[in-house]
Amino acid sequence: MASPLPSAVLTKLESDFKRRTPNFPSLERVNPIHNTSDFDPSSTHVSLLQKCVQTNSFQQAPVVHAHIVKSGTQQDLFVMTSLVNVYGKCGAMEAARKVFDHLSKRNVVTWTSLMSGYVHNSQPEEAIQVFIQMLEHGSYPTNYTIGVVLTACSALCHVNMGKQVHGYVLKYGLEDDTSIGNSLCNLYSKCGGYLESAMKAFWRIGERNVISWTTIVSACGDNGDSAAGLGLFSAMLEEGIEPNEFILTSVLSLCCTLQAIDFGLQVHSLSIKIGYASNLPVTNSIMYLYLKIGLFSEARKLFDGLEKVSLVTWNAMIAGHAQIMDVSENNLVAFRNGVEALGMLLRLQRSGLKPDLFTLSSILTVCSNLVALEQGEQVHAQAIKIGFLSDVVVGTALVNMYNKCGSIKKASKAFVEMPSRTLISWTSMITAFAQHGLSQHALDLFNDMRLAGDRPNKVTFVGVLSACSHAGMVDEGLSYFEMMKNEYKIIPVMDHYGCMIDMYVRLGRLEEAFDFVKKMEVEPNEFIWSLLVAGCRSHGNLELGFYAAEQLLCLNPKDPETYTMLLNMYVSAGRWKDASRVRKAMKDEKVMKLKDWSWISIKSKVYSFKPDCPQFEEVDVLLGDLLEKSRDLGYEWKEIPENEEIEGRVHHSEKFAVVFGLLNTEKPAVIRVVKSMSMCRECHDFIKIVSALTKREIMVRDSKRLHRFSDGKCSCGDFGSLL
Repeated sequence: MASPLPSAVLTKLESDFKRRTPNFPSLERVNPIHNTSDFDPSSTHVSLLQKCVQTNSFQQAPVVHAHIVKSGTQQDLFVMTSLVNVYGKCGAMEAARKVFDHLSKRNVVTWTSLMSGYVHNSQPEEAIQVFIQMLEHGSYPTNYTIGVVLTACSALCHVNMGKQVHGYVLKYGLEDDTSIGNSLCNLYSKCGGYLESAMKAFWRIGERNVISWTTIVSACGDNGDSAAGLGLFSAMLEEGIEPNEFILTSVLSLCCTLQAIDFGLQVHSLSIKIGYASNLPVTNSIMYLYLKIGLFSEARKLFDGLEKVSLVTWNAMIAGHAQIMDVSENNLVAFRNGVEALGMLLRLQRSGLKPDLFTLSSILTVCSNLVALEQGEQVHAQAIKIGFLSDVVVGTALVNMYNKCGSIKKASKAFVEMPSRTLISWTSMITAFAQHGLSQHALDLFNDMRLAGDRPNKVTFVGVLSACSHAGMVDEGLSYFEMMKNEYKIIPVMDHYGCMIDMYVRLGRLEEAFDFVKKMEVEPNEFIWSLLVAGCRSHGNLELGFYAAEQLLCLNPKDPETYTMLLNMYVSAGRWKDASRVRKAMKDEKVMKLKDWSWISIKSKVYSFKPDCPQFEEVDVLLGDLLEKSRDLGYEWKEIPENEEIEGRVHHSEKFAVVFGLLNTEKPAVIRVVKSMSMCRECHDFIKIVSALTKREIMVRDSKRLHRFSDGKCSCGDFGSLL
């Protein structure tokens, strides 16, 4: 890192500065105007060098340089400074430094040109060193020089050095300069945690321009105060300053963060009014906002109205649909958005554009949520072809995709082939092993991660504790729980407590589970009580189950599956008054009836199924045959009671999807089904037997977890929030 300003230099600057004018010299003052004749070599060379920059003909710069030497004008400081500037802009910093070092004299413009070149070429530390050398040399910085060095400090997040420069600015009353104030705002914004300092620098600017406002609004977003950013934007408009595309995109980003739809709509109207209706970055931001808040038709209108669609726009639409899948109210809505995203990828490819790593990572997330393994494998092949396989984001997305599609071997292979790994990569693989019941693999990988020097976070420990839960490793689970709190100083959250309680109830240690709840440092939520209800129901302890159910009802849960689980528990126990109370609560809370949908992807085509609707005659025939054979193995099929709060009375949708998969795939292909809600016990038991009868591996991802059926067993251990 660059060293701080030498105290001797600061002392000399302070003493010398008193003999100078109150303000820093401008570029014009340090650049004397050259007297030109009809043919002035200096003017000609400077003009040629400027054209090299204007036309991006940087390969011509050495030619002009040679002519400068040949004509003997290398002693002209103005010409040589221009040469340093051009070399810097064309990325030839070694040549720029060589020219600079051979100059017999230099002025502040020469020093500043070299510094700008280093900043332009992502060498901010070198720029700061040049600044220090300039001060030691006795040259005084201009306002522009101060702006360049502050930009270098921002790039390095070198806040201490920036503060010294800031102090220098304050001492000589230059904080009201617009360019310096903008640079100070940017410095404190980029360094993080200095929003108050950025605000002070902003309000000290004498004449704030749109760049000033853009910088401070972006600073609010970068430092977690989006509401303040929107307030500042309103203040800017009140001052009569017209926004540009940069502040509009920043403000729309803040609207996304806050889900501020009304404010976003007003910004959209304003952008149209001031002529940004066809501006691509602004349109992309508006489109992304509409997707984020669920206004799909409005986003699609904007998208379809574009004359030319850039890759950034395609990425915004695909990423928007991918994110909506994570926050959808149910799996059915998520499924529709996922299919739309896959369709957009196809249209993107047909348009002649090539997807980049952002496209691939977003579409892999879509494939994960759809359990669309075939499409995911195609994206994997495309990543290899394009050359993005070495990217850690794409690699981690592949691990997640294969995990959620039920292929733990391919997930592990993708992880092993990653050239480098981040904490997210390690955590994704640990979680994948835990979800597939490979608990020891998960714990071994956790130890490997620690040996590699990566520090686990709270999400990592959710995966570790989940692994202990699946394996019934109580002592190990308690040990890791204490390690998380004491060694890594991580405060437990509800997911950690949930893993611990799940661990106890899986083993039937219900009393210990309830004791653990009493010792929790936070109040148990719906998730915790639902686990206890499911555990008590699974192990037949109705007394504790009803107690947990009462606690759950007191929280007025919004999840229709929770109400349905409670209702079925009361009905099966013959507690009709309690069942009526649950139905009344559902009516009062306006809980919707569960929508049962399942879908399966075969040969890049997605087939969806409703309950009691086989759609294909051969599906109905095979289902009847499997039911008959299942009875011989002890399976008791019960028609779904009329009072159940779920669509469909005879067969739920996953039965049809599984049977369709059996008819349309061959061994040893794995059948992968996605269901919009949790599986019921009857369907769960049936598919276990089907996996044994057909000797096929069947995976069903419901709204709660992944069920991996093989040889008559399920990876969930017959425990879970089954309805």
